[in-house]
Amino acid sequence: MTADCSFQAVFAVPLSCNGCVKAVSDSLYKLDGITKVEGNLDDQLISVQGSAAPSAIVEAIQATGRDAILRGSGASDSAAVSILETFADRVQRSEAHGDRHVRGLARIVQVSSGRSLVDLIVHGVVPGRYHATIREYGDLKDGAKSTGAVWSGGEKDAKGILGTVDVGEDGRGSAFFDRPFQIWEIIGHAMVLTKQDETTGPLVNDDNTVVGVIARSAGVWDNDKTVCSCTGKTLWEERKYEIRKGML
Repeated sequence: MTADCSFQAVFAVPLSCNGCVKAVSDSLYKLDGITKVEGNLDDQLISVQGSAAPSAIVEAIQATGRDAILRGSGASDSAAVSILETFADRVQRSEAHGDRHVRGLARIVQVSSGRSLVDLIVHGVVPGRYHATIREYGDLKDGAKSTGAVWSGGEKDAKGILGTVDVGEDGRGSAFFDRPFQIWEIIGHAMVLTKQDETTGPLVNDDNTVVGVIARSAGVWDNDKTVCSCTGKTLWEERKYEIRKGML
């Protein structure tokens, strides 16, 4: 990936000494595309500059025996996120009782005036090749069925076609897309990941089709909270909760 795709991301990481910072830095510099790593012991933060996917950075930090939470990426108003959930009929019935069935997460960061990177991970679905798209609407009333056609962005070739994601036998898959759109264009649209072939008919809700609305997320220095204002949990307590719910 070329240098003009470089962006900054900040991660909360438990750090107790300069040796911790060095261990994390050494692990991160093994990734392709990492150009700069800085640690802040006082604030327990690792700042990373480069073009590697945030999910790959988290995995590299976790390989050192430490956990990591993405605090922000890119500049203000240049980052977005989509939490991907199933909307099959049986899942909708269980959600009426408060259960969430999250199967994936997409993080999006704009790296230039007309270019954004999409870091997508998915889990808990059957193996195979999936198609990732951004849709015309953000209406999830009927799940994938109510999201409309693939978003065109006013162009002949649909701007909403992201690419394919290969899911392995463990039900997990990931992809990193480089696409020609800006964050403001896609906010409020839905993202869909599915095995379905749309040339044979419209989308239906099945157990292996996941969908979520794209919403703004924090830029690098837009999020300085250590306690969630919604739940009162610390960042690390909130992370454990999200993992149990399948959000990470």
